[in-house]
Amino acid sequence: MTVPTDRNHASVVALVECTLVELTHEAVGAVFISRQVGRSTRTQYVAADDVGEEFQKRHFDDRLGWHETTVPRRTVRDELITQLTRSASTTAERSGEEAASEPDTFVVTPVRELQNP
Repeated sequence: MTVPTDRNHASVVALVECTLVELTHEAVGAVFISRQVGRSTRTQYVAADDVGEEFQKRHFDDRLGWHETTVPRRTVRDELITQLTRSASTTAERSGEEAASEPDTFVVTPVRELQNP
């Protein structure tokens, strides 16, 4: 899915909740890719336990490289909702530049297809 979307907040929350369930019960990871002029970042979330309370967060910045940490479910939920509800103007304002030519994207993909640090 490309981001930002025209989905309402309740729809984004429902999507994130469904994603968290899939991350917990299937061998999949959620990937959010943000593109700005001259820079891109990739954040991957993978369940770190069998009950879905802890997630492995892998963040890649093409300038800084990989950073990994374990985060609670609530943090993943909040981060994904924030990322998926950002507007195009907010992204452009935050970067201080015009919006990138490619939109941000969010996908759920098999763990074996995720990029590794």
